[in-house]
Amino acid sequence: MPTIINQSTIIEAAGNKPKRIEEYIGRVNSQNDNVSIARMKSPQGWIEPGQTPEFDEYTIVLDGMLRVETKDHTYDIPAGSAIITHKGEWIKYSTPNPEGAEYIAVCLPAFSPDTVHRDEEINV
Repeated sequence: MPTIINQSTIIEAAGNKPKRIEEYIGRVNSQNDNVSIARMKSPQGWIEPGQTPEFDEYTIVLDGMLRVETKDHTYDIPAGSAIITHKGEWIKYSTPNPEGAEYIAVCLPAFSPDTVHRDEEINV
């Protein structure tokens, strides 16, 4: 039988500015630890600490531009594009442009504060 998700749960976000995370499927909203699916809205100038997660993350940018940094490269992902980041690799997300960004993030397995392994500081 299908499971209907009637609404998201707002999750507190890491970073230097408020970012809206609307979790539809995941550990908090649907008690699912296999996958998490959330819509993110981040403002201009938002940046979060780097992280070395234990999950793959599939991100589709709906509006604006999302910056994704790795140890070797910086990627600017515009609206209409996507990026896959892989577990065990260091990454850092930010939204430097005036319009910020809106995007969908899918994590396999589901996002967890215990498995994201964030850096202690935001290195700008």
